[in-house]
Parts: sequence; C-alpha cells; structure tokens
Amino acid sequence: MRLCRFDGNRLGLVMGDEVADVSAALEILPALRWPLPYGDLLIANLDKVRSRVEALAVTAPRKQLDQIKLDSPVANPSKIIAAPVNYMKHVEEARADAGINFGADIKTIDHYGLFLKSNTSLIGPGEAVRLPNIERRMDHEIELALIIGKEGYRIPEAQALDYVAGYALSLDMVIRGPEDRSWRKSYDTFSVVGPWLTMPDEVKDPGNLDFWIKVNGETKQASNTRYLIFGLAKLISYASQAYRLYPGDIIMTGTPEGVGPVAAGDVMDCWIDQVGEMKVGVTLAT
Repeated sequence: MRLCRFDGNRLGLVMGDEVADVSAALEILPALRWPLPYGDLLIANLDKVRSRVEALAVTAPRKQLDQIKLDSPVANPSKIIAAPVNYMKHVEEARADAGINFGADIKTIDHYGLFLKSNTSLIGPGEAVRLPNIERRMDHEIELALIIGKEGYRIPEAQALDYVAGYALSLDMVIRGPEDRSWRKSYDTFSVVGPWLTMPDEVKDPGNLDFWIKVNGETKQASNTRYLIFGLAKLISYASQAYRLYPGDIIMTGTPEGVGPVAAGDVMDCWIDQVGEMKVGVTLAT
C-alpha cells in the first residue's frame, strides 16, 4: 500500500497514476488535548487507518496524480535524523573536493555519529526547494528515507526493521561551508520527503534498491542501498541508542557520490526502485 498526503492534509491511496481520496479514514484518529504526545498521529494509528482505507477505496473519488499537490507523507515527525557520509564513494569525493569539505578532514559515519535536522525544514515534492540568498554552493543529496512506525529505544539490530512503517524518497539539501551540518541542512525547505509512504509489503529488499537523481534531465547521482556503510537495520538501532524513536520519525539514510550544486530554475527528478519517483523544483527564497 502507498499512502500520500495531498492538497492540504487530505489522505490518498495511490493506485497507479490515480489517487483515491480516502480522507474519511482520518475520522478514526483519536482526539488529542494538550500536552500532545510525541510523534505523528497518523503513523501511530496506521494499522487502524489502513483497514479503513481498504474499505473506502472501492467507492472513493479519484484524481490523477498530476492534478494534486503532494505534501510530505509525514505531517508531524518528532525529529528528522540524518546520516552523514554513509557511502564510501561519497566519503572519497568529499575528501577530494574542497567545495564539499571546506578544509575539514572527512571521516566516516562511525566517527561523526548521526545529526538532527529542524522539523521546519520539511516539505513535500509539491513545494519547491527555496535557496537562501547567500553566496554559497548549495547541493542536492538524494537518500532513502525510513519512516518509523512505533516507539522504540535501544532497539536490537535484529529487530530494527520491524519498527519501519514505510519508505520514501528524500532530498537532504545542504549549504556547503564550515558550520555544523545541523545548521547548513536545516534551512526552510531543505528536507524534501515524498512522494508518498510506501509500506514494507511493497518493498522486497530495502537493502538492495537502485536509485538516482537527475537535474534538468542529466543523471547526477546513481547508486544502490547495498553500498551503505551503516545498513538500514544498523542505522535504526544506532539512532535508538541516543534518541527515543517515535511514530513518524524520519531517518535519512545517507547519500552516495555525485552530489552537486543546484540553482533557481532547476528541476530535480528523483527515483528509488519500488518506492516511487518525484520531481522537485528549485527557486529562490523571498
């Protein structure tokens, strides 16, 4: 099953090139009062919602995918977790390119640990990445995103994939420079997640997925998740040693070699096998 959030918090079931509007399934979500719990309410109740979606889908009104605005499939993650330099060929290019490393000695993920991105940087593919008006190089970084489905802390690696509600594409946009990653990667619109939530039953082996990004039709990055330094289960377990994970938390798993700058007017076409494809525009912030 593939679920999307579209046109201002409507819920859709993706069926080929159509979306069935199953927003009525959201009526089963519990009402909340302050103080709100951590996590995303939809993801926390995904099993109940899914059953309702299946019942509604037969008669639900439908729209063409190209007629809707796709939002991030997760509305309220408690955190966005990201993995630095988690592909060895990206480590090598970062060491070789002064435009990436800014004089820093580039190490691997086991040296840096993970880092957090601001929730306010999150958008879906229906919005454009808005580049701030500063004189810096700003790069695309395509990554597989994991959406956590249930609360967990100090999760054993052998059980880690049981905590995944689904998969999505993500763009971990970055401003190159000497500052901490959490600063340079948390500008508004710098975390693009979409086009929808692809549930595990649609993905045969998440540890062996081809993916690519094209900018203005030219392939820039192309790799496979089997080349991750920290694989998916290890990433989840590792993250949970420090962060208590909640439903809707997003883990961006790292980007391969081929990162490069984008400019206003560019179009980024992103694809991950079995997960989906999305096009994201680039503009200047106002």
